[in-house]
Amino acid sequence: MCQYHCDHASVDRNGVSLDKATWQRLRRIAAERGISMAALIREAIDETIERHAPTPRSLGVGASEVSDTARRSGDERAEPRPWR
Repeated sequence: MCQYHCDHASVDRNGVSLDKATWQRLRRIAAERGISMAALIREAIDETIERHAPTPRSLGVGASEVSDTARRSGDERAEPRPWR
């Protein structure tokens, strides 16, 4: 469900231009689901943002061409670096 609260301190209002057919389809979908068009649009935006979330760099995703890195990491331990 949508996670927005419409207090004026935390909401920026935006205008979206839609053609009539799109507006009518959104209105119909919102009515079928029993939610407002605004809530439907916010949900669609949230889903799009989540799908396009950046991949964390800490996962080591890259082109190292080494397929067994996770398995080998248990066997190979790097020497700790000195403090100074």
